[in-house]
Amino acid sequence: MILLHTTPILADGALQFAFEKATTEGKATILVLFVLSMFSWTIIITKFRQLHLARKWTRRFSDSYTASRDPLDIKRKGERFPGAPAFQLYLRGAEELEYHLNKNPVLVNGQTRISVASFEAVKVAVEEAVGASAISLEKGMIILSTAVAGGPFIGLLGTVWGVMETFAGIARASSASLTAMAPGVAGALIATVTGLLVAIPAMFAYNFMVTTIRTITQELDGFATRYVTQIEHVYVDNRDIEDKIAGAIQRAEENRKPRELVAS
Repeated sequence: MILLHTTPILADGALQFAFEKATTEGKATILVLFVLSMFSWTIIITKFRQLHLARKWTRRFSDSYTASRDPLDIKRKGERFPGAPAFQLYLRGAEELEYHLNKNPVLVNGQTRISVASFEAVKVAVEEAVGASAISLEKGMIILSTAVAGGPFIGLLGTVWGVMETFAGIARASSASLTAMAPGVAGALIATVTGLLVAIPAMFAYNFMVTTIRTITQELDGFATRYVTQIEHVYVDNRDIEDKIAGAIQRAEENRKPRELVAS
């Protein structure tokens, strides 16, 4: 019985009727909510695509990185994983590592290494990349949170204003019949309906995206720790101070011998 009574109401265009009876202030409120909804849905579609690509390419990058032995293997092979935050972090660290290998090399048993000071610079670059990736993932989320928190209140403002206009009109007309009140109340309530229609999809999308972003960020932190640890094991000169002094003396003697031969 309920369905039989509600179907004709929907078929007759209840929303259309309410919008037509809304006051100018109510229609302005609905327009503001419509603009907010457009921004909200733009962010929802864009972020869903970004997070989907991030998850997909991060899995591929993780498999490739796990299969490599050298932290620079992926970069030297020229592999690309667009959309993966972990790959952007990896690339930034690899570029900084290569810079120090070329500009500040340390020779250890014929192999090129970097000093502890250079390694600290690499760690800073990786940490900055983690922060930049987190900011990129969270970009635009403020719009969704605004839609969730502000949408219902903006709609409520339009409703209260419309009801106030309706009662003021009834008072001026000295008529308190249901027929006189119904159009104004319907026109006022559509603002609240619109606010809820804006806020509900934004709320579900926001909760899902916040959880996904938090997961990706935690994975980034874990990968960053693993990455810098592997760089330290493979490329950092971690010899004791005595070994470094002995190596420096040996290099000095090797450089002095050719000069002595030339002098003789």
